[in-house]
Amino acid sequence: MSALLVTAGCGPRQAWLGPVSAETYRSFLASRTGSALGPSFLQCPSWALVKPGWRPRLLGWGTGDDSGRGELRGVALVLLRQFPGTRKSFAYLPEGPVADWSDPGIDAWLTPLLRHLRGLGAFAVRIGPSPAHRRWDAAALKSATGLGRRLSDVLACEVDPLGTVVAERLRARGWRRCGGDGPDGGGDADAQPRHVFRVPLAGRSAEDLWSGLNQEWRRNIRKARKSGVEVTVGGAADLPEFFRLLRITEERDGFRLGRSLEYYQRQYAALNAEQPGRMKLYLARHEGEVLAAHTMITVGRRAWYQTGASADHRREVRPSNALQWRMLQDAHQQGALEYDMRGVPSTLDPEDRAFGLTRWKLGTGGQVVETLGEWETALDGTANHTLYRAFQVYLARR
Repeated sequence: MSALLVTAGCGPRQAWLGPVSAETYRSFLASRTGSALGPSFLQCPSWALVKPGWRPRLLGWGTGDDSGRGELRGVALVLLRQFPGTRKSFAYLPEGPVADWSDPGIDAWLTPLLRHLRGLGAFAVRIGPSPAHRRWDAAALKSATGLGRRLSDVLACEVDPLGTVVAERLRARGWRRCGGDGPDGGGDADAQPRHVFRVPLAGRSAEDLWSGLNQEWRRNIRKARKSGVEVTVGGAADLPEFFRLLRITEERDGFRLGRSLEYYQRQYAALNAEQPGRMKLYLARHEGEVLAAHTMITVGRRAWYQTGASADHRREVRPSNALQWRMLQDAHQQGALEYDMRGVPSTLDPEDRAFGLTRWKLGTGGQVVETLGEWETALDGTANHTLYRAFQVYLARR
């Protein structure tokens, strides 16, 4: 499909939007412009290989002239999934598109993007804008815990004005926030976590990171070191052991990610084929036995702790604290601006089992960040709106 001209006329500079090659896409993400937009690993071309059952499309937009395309200004990995019994598809841009959300001329690329997706047979679109909405410092949340307490009961330390503006712009254009605008987020309506935990790294020394940990974390790291816990970076051959520990963790903590060993093997192969070292598997051994294994992903100047797993025994030697400290240090040394520990629940109730995860992450001294979450809209046309309503009913019954 040829590029779509956004502006009419034959002036020297015209906007375009259309398919781009994986090579062009990756070059943009690695460029100064693309890196400044803080792309998520979920918007890398390799992520399409991790998600079977979805039909991927790589799109880009920017400015050009009569002789062709010019400089890229944004890109999007679009995953299309056919709705059962129809030829229409649902378009999903996980934590994307990779765009300059501060640009007041948002319609210059958003409107053509929707038009292009409609041409691909999409009846509705879900996106995940990158700006944050609110932030809470660890210290403020530690002092605010209590029976029945939730994030919405605590005054945010910061409200991001860009996030507020982007939300208003999307609502004005008919977009709907998945799960609504309730004070505690969208629950299971978002495919990606709306509340995440991030440790700022920019402008901090290694000593700053250490002093930012609470006393319990520092004590546990020292205990792991004294007990002889050894942290190493593993490889693809260690994924079965990671997965074995993950199943133990799911059983112990009462959750189920629903992913197979093949899923992680596919993810590891795809991400590292795109960029060697993009996904790493960290292992914590004690007396020769792997007691914990965590994965980390890096894209540009962002780093994520994605999945953690640990054994039920010898937890007193604190292998997970040792792993996280090594991963935090590595992310800092690689020049990451922040270390994203991914999702946390909205509860602040110490009696709630889910709060244990938040409590553990709070010990790193970072921040709980409420993202804008995911947003959906039906595309133009009565049939598309009807199908979108049927799609919502379908999701509610799954």
